[in-house]
Amino acid sequence: MLRLDIKERNNWQRKAGDYGFKFHTMYGEPYWDESAYYQFTLQQIEQDLEDPTEEIQQMCLAVVDEVVKSEQLLEKFQIPQHFWQQIADSWQQKQPSLYSRLDFAYHGKGPAKLYENNADTPTSLYESGFWQWLWLEDQVNLGLLPKQSDQFNSLQEKLVHRLAHIAKHYDVQHMHFACCQDTEEDRGTVQYLQDCAKESGLLNDFVFMEDIGLAECGSFSDLQNNKIETLFKLYPWEFMQREEFGESIRDAGVNWIEPIWKSILSNKALMPMLWKMFPEHPNLLASYFEDELANATETKLVKKPIFSREGANVSIIEQGKTVLHADGPYGEEGFIYQQFCPLPKFGNHHTLIGSWLVGDKPAGISMREDSSLITQDSSRFLPHICI
Repeated sequence: MLRLDIKERNNWQRKAGDYGFKFHTMYGEPYWDESAYYQFTLQQIEQDLEDPTEEIQQMCLAVVDEVVKSEQLLEKFQIPQHFWQQIADSWQQKQPSLYSRLDFAYHGKGPAKLYENNADTPTSLYESGFWQWLWLEDQVNLGLLPKQSDQFNSLQEKLVHRLAHIAKHYDVQHMHFACCQDTEEDRGTVQYLQDCAKESGLLNDFVFMEDIGLAECGSFSDLQNNKIETLFKLYPWEFMQREEFGESIRDAGVNWIEPIWKSILSNKALMPMLWKMFPEHPNLLASYFEDELANATETKLVKKPIFSREGANVSIIEQGKTVLHADGPYGEEGFIYQQFCPLPKFGNHHTLIGSWLVGDKPAGISMREDSSLITQDSSRFLPHICI
């Protein structure tokens, strides 16, 4: 695993604009960074990342099967009681998921260590599935990368097929897609999924989450008063379950993407549950609920809110003292504690690998780096190749 410098493409920003990649710069700083790339061997990809991703996915599904049957565990996962039966029904009905992303610390030699599962609303999908592949093609054509250069990236193809599968499962030809207003990155992600849906033969419409209405009959509707029957929502389940119209979700008759059983997988409480069910697994880090912290033998831990996004409110604790903290609005529902495992460092860059799944199948990786040990929404995205 190498981090290698490379010449940027001429006028790539203009090309990004032409292709709808409008969030390549965020907060006045580059988000997409093609001044360098990461290089892997095929063995590193297949043995250290792809195979563990598929195995961990099955382990995560085993956790779901345990949690849906236990009121005590559902409480530990801080899921409102009103939704317990709906989550169990969703799981028993095998409602299909679309995609998710596992985040790993990986130094170029196994085993990769799992940080968390972004199972409900993972972003950086467009840049992972399309934009970094376009970068690869361009750089090979320019002679700046070897002709045999490849990329672990079947995201777009798998998304198109998976959306068609989900439509067939629910017997629909039309889907709604939604995200919040004033979130350019989220809108870009959803637009990319709409394009994939179109390629799969589906009709689709977009609606902002804030514009979804509740009809007198109990169904949700868009601004044209069309009933929403199947909805991909880039909006967290834990938010929806606590909002004014949350109690209407159960009877609205919507085919949700992601399905509500993924409330369990997108929850940081997943990590101590994995450790309980698969202790000492080489790809897992020791993890604990707050009331089990006395069992921890590690002197350095990472404190994570049960509900958190983009590294917010994550702290690094050493000998009981906070040595690094990221601010944010989360933590009200409690925390879990995870064995400290630093990200690999390339120069001044701490590098995180996101390993994508479509359905239950590995589909590619994304690379994020930051000067801080905590990866946040402003962390840079770099492309990768494998040779």
